[in-house]
Amino acid sequence: MLRLTVNGHPCEVATGATLLDALRVAGAEIPTLCHDPRLEPCGACRLCVVEVKGALRPVTACNSPAEAGMEITTHTAALEATRRTNLKLLAQHYPAGHAAAFPDKEFHRQLRAYGVAAADARTANSRAAADDSNPYIRVDMSMCIDCFRCIRICDEVQGQFVWQAWQRGDATVIRPDSGTTLRDSSCVSCGACVDTCPTGALEDKSLLASGAATDWTRTTCPYCGVGCEMMVGTRDARIVDVRPAPDAPVNKGHLCVKGRYAYGFTHSPERVTEPMIRGQDGWRAVGWPEALAFVADHFRRLIAQHGPDSIGVLGSARATNEDNYLTQKFARVVLGTNNVDCCARVCHAPTAAAMKAMLGTGAATNSFDDIERAQAFLLCGTNATENHPIVGARIRQAVLRGAKLIVIDPREIELTKLAAIHLALRPGTNVPLLNAIACTIIEERLWDETAVRDRIADWDAYRKFIADFQPEKIAAICGVEAAQIRAAARLYAGAAPAMCFHGLGMTEHSQGTEGVMCLVNLALLTGNFGKPGAGVNPLRGQNNVQGAAHMGCEPGVLTGLVTLDEGRTLFESVWRAPLPATRGLNLMQMLDAAPGGSLKALWSIGYDVLHTNPNAHATARALDGLEFVIVQDLFFNEIARECATVFLPAASSFEKDGTFMNSERRVQRVRRAVPPPGGAKADWEIICEVARAMDRSDAFPFRSAEEVWEEIRAVWPAGRGITYARLDQAGIQWPCPSEDHPGTKILHAKEFSGGPRAPLKRVGFTPSAEGLTPEFPFLLNTGRTLYQFNAGTMTMRTPNAELRPRDTLDLAPADAKRLGLHDGDLVRVRSRRGAAELPVRISPAVKAGELFATFHSAQTSLNRVTSAERDNVTATPEYKVTAVSVERIGNGAPLRPTPPAIGENLR
Repeated sequence: MLRLTVNGHPCEVATGATLLDALRVAGAEIPTLCHDPRLEPCGACRLCVVEVKGALRPVTACNSPAEAGMEITTHTAALEATRRTNLKLLAQHYPAGHAAAFPDKEFHRQLRAYGVAAADARTANSRAAADDSNPYIRVDMSMCIDCFRCIRICDEVQGQFVWQAWQRGDATVIRPDSGTTLRDSSCVSCGACVDTCPTGALEDKSLLASGAATDWTRTTCPYCGVGCEMMVGTRDARIVDVRPAPDAPVNKGHLCVKGRYAYGFTHSPERVTEPMIRGQDGWRAVGWPEALAFVADHFRRLIAQHGPDSIGVLGSARATNEDNYLTQKFARVVLGTNNVDCCARVCHAPTAAAMKAMLGTGAATNSFDDIERAQAFLLCGTNATENHPIVGARIRQAVLRGAKLIVIDPREIELTKLAAIHLALRPGTNVPLLNAIACTIIEERLWDETAVRDRIADWDAYRKFIADFQPEKIAAICGVEAAQIRAAARLYAGAAPAMCFHGLGMTEHSQGTEGVMCLVNLALLTGNFGKPGAGVNPLRGQNNVQGAAHMGCEPGVLTGLVTLDEGRTLFESVWRAPLPATRGLNLMQMLDAAPGGSLKALWSIGYDVLHTNPNAHATARALDGLEFVIVQDLFFNEIARECATVFLPAASSFEKDGTFMNSERRVQRVRRAVPPPGGAKADWEIICEVARAMDRSDAFPFRSAEEVWEEIRAVWPAGRGITYARLDQAGIQWPCPSEDHPGTKILHAKEFSGGPRAPLKRVGFTPSAEGLTPEFPFLLNTGRTLYQFNAGTMTMRTPNAELRPRDTLDLAPADAKRLGLHDGDLVRVRSRRGAAELPVRISPAVKAGELFATFHSAQTSLNRVTSAERDNVTATPEYKVTAVSVERIGNGAPLRPTPPAIGENLR
């Protein structure tokens, strides 16, 4: 610590602090305009000048390091005169009307504080016409004071390099990289520039339309599994603004376009706000008592006639931990069945199974804060900057600072522009490629001696097995040169530490579980586990898919991912009820059982299986065979329209309390910011009310989300130390077994959850059954895009639909030329299972013979095409490998001209 004096008072700050840090510790407020704590300080505006005893002239506090013994003075007459002069220079062409209209802006507050007037209409800045092209952000550079914060935050935090200074000196203007409008630039609408702008030159349109928020609530983002914390601004019980929580450990004062702006679905007129029952004459609105009685009566009848295993229940990755805990408890205690699952089945169930089998815990080994500690990254099947943008931005910044990057992906993604090595493998060949990397590590003696000696089992058998996967033998299978495979092995094994992230490009394959095992093998061989900056880390797709499965929404496990046999005694004691004895069905098995009549009913909570499951025709046939379907959601989705008997209106995460669990095992608070519309209720409340209607109020007495959480703590030893009181201070990563435990940032530091040694898995290659033929000569891969999310239920009801209005089929220029296709042409994509129609987007990011399509729109219904193949361990569908044909069916409307590729201007 350093001791110094501020305005005659002693002060103590940490070594490495700046003078501005010291002033804030001392409570001495001084103005700043170019400063933002998320940015490297630059001292450009010179409003933070202070006097330091012994210095020849005043210094800028924001970028001057504090030193022991300094004596600092902040508000002499000379300093105040300097600040006033600098403000006058900045205000000489600034429009006075803006200062009056938005008095809370940082620059406007300083003008008032120093009695400086802005310019009148005759001398006001007229640098450029206002730009309204972006649906979220208004640009009006007449209010720009050249603080350059927009440029710096776009460079230093988002890494997009959109804002640029054009020309020099007094002629300097700040414009997007397009030179024209923000919409035509490489902007990704993250809003960081708006967040930092001190004047309103860059402004959220919501503020201009609705006025400033009057109340703020801290909560967690409802989109991907990164777990960004946000401040939700409300006015008159409506959300009008969302900003990043400045001290959030995951997003560190940053959000993506979905988290910051795509909240409009909350107030959509399409929200269903009253329970609905479908009869012969269609849907009719009913009160909650009638709906609850109707559901309870049907459940009782089905159990009496066909047994409890005739009913299945699906939890939701968009719902809270508390919601999902009660979902599986209801299935087991009220219905008496283990037929419970969630959408982890169709995404990261292979991750959980593989990591549980090898390491003893089926979850991320490390924390996102290890990104800044890693010397190298291995990204496998994850387009992080589009699907997990905040993590993607942190990885990008780490690479720009010097970390090495290996990307394993069939396509060119944004991060391949920065990668030292891009292994553009043939879809479906993850296992042989990763085995070839492992073979190189062993053949060239690149393994970690200590790890192999002390922490690994089955070493000799694995060495013998892996010798058959030499890169020179595997290259033709994978479509990757042997030299590239060997280079990747050397880079990953030679970096210390190296961090692996993977996504659905690893798991949604017929060998998804085994592919993740191969990733774990690499980490074990190289010693990249149990230490900072390393590990194997899945990037979970939806906001609480980690928590939904962890709460027990899987047929074979209970809360905490313990097996039924392991947890039976504890759970039966807490629940005061027996656990079902029969083996439950997972989602895919439920759909398999429905056509034969053994499954009669399904309660689908926040999960549109008809839209999102593969092989949609088969899914529809299965759902058609059910007698009774309950849909619990925000909107009439596809399963509700086509199959539901009852619709129960649910509250969004902005309208209830609870917790989410992110991809790094962090439990975080969700807080109600606005009331639910009409009669909508939190999922946990609906479940409790159905349980009471079935005379099981004894097991569901909960009156708040916190009461539910207290029971979760009672049955989950690894989360026993996580209380709401502690979560109100900050999120906590499990294991956290006691209330004085800080949580666990890194797993497996001394031993694995399953024992002292982890086994290396010998995984052979089994090609996908989805082979190419002359009839189906293209290989289709599917995935998400930055602006839309999963089934589009939420984002399609926001202005994000303007940024990405429809799904597209990406194909290589060579294929487009051969087929006579142009951007925007409408094509029919046909597989062995069905067909979908969508417009073409010609893209050099995909290789000839391979296609990529998004699946967000129900109108496109791409899952009518996708494969029926499944992972051989978890039954996760193989979304990533589908043999298809492509034929033009007409000239569609031209696509909007493609803006510069995301990250094109990286430097």
